[in-house]
Amino acid sequence: MPKKKVSLHAKDQRQSERRRQYNTSVESKVKTAVKKARAAVESAPQEAADVVRSAYSTLDKAASKGVIHKRNAMRKKSRLTRQLNKALNKTTAEAS
Repeated sequence: MPKKKVSLHAKDQRQSERRRQYNTSVESKVKTAVKKARAAVESAPQEAADVVRSAYSTLDKAASKGVIHKRNAMRKKSRLTRQLNKALNKTTAEAS
């Protein structure tokens, strides 16, 4: 006997809800990691490398799980790197 479409629809809704909750959680972790990295770069560029590295890891994990697109992750990583290098060059120029 074939399954009813109503039960398949209900299962699809349950799966979608589970995915939505998971994706929301991962997106939140990504935003938090990027914000922390940017704050670290602004306040203390010399010590920001570890925080930026952990943000890279968070972005890569989210991209590998398919929560965000891989090019989106690469763009965010590139911008973080650019911001870090700019801050490091600025502090180096001020020191000399």
